[in-house]
Amino acid sequence: MTNLILSAATIFIILYTSPLTTTAANTAVLDIDGQPLQADTNYYILPVFRGRGGGVTLAPKNSTQPCPLYVAQDNLELSKGLPLKFYPVNPKDRRIPLSTDLNIVFDVSTICVQSTGWSLTSFDDDETQRLYIGISGTIGNPGIETISNWFKIEKAGSGKYDYKIVFCPGVCEFCRPICGDVGVFIKKDGTRFLGLLSDQPLLVKFKKEA
Repeated sequence: MTNLILSAATIFIILYTSPLTTTAANTAVLDIDGQPLQADTNYYILPVFRGRGGGVTLAPKNSTQPCPLYVAQDNLELSKGLPLKFYPVNPKDRRIPLSTDLNIVFDVSTICVQSTGWSLTSFDDDETQRLYIGISGTIGNPGIETISNWFKIEKAGSGKYDYKIVFCPGVCEFCRPICGDVGVFIKKDGTRFLGLLSDQPLLVKFKKEA
């Protein structure tokens, strides 16, 4: 919980005046087969463009620290990554609506003592002050204490099933959080970590686990 509170504070301090932008959720997100994404169902998040890495997975900050884990893009183009589930802010929604707050959770077990829900965070030793996507996020309980854990899926790209993931939570009425598209930061060792970028979103598509 301490890390979550610190991450939330960082979000407010960096761009406190960032406008909270939302789009009316009037349609469902579709997978690559044209079917609406279902809540609490396993999917893979895959890149739209080939030759720039594979599916979304987990990776440690470096080879000497196996924990904690962060959200990353697999370097292998043919890799589907790890399966994930989506939980919309309204638990009655069975389909995943566009531009609506949701939790994203890896459906895997890890050696690290942390949940696998996505959460906006930072590297303590990263002088760039970049914001990365880590895990340890909780499911549900929308509000200021969980503001780091809420993401959205928005339409992007030219393809019918192309999307981007956005951090711009609307679960706190009086908060003005930083907003940004989720993109890829490539570290010196080649690890492709997901984080917030201003103009280079990672365009993705969703494949239901067989």
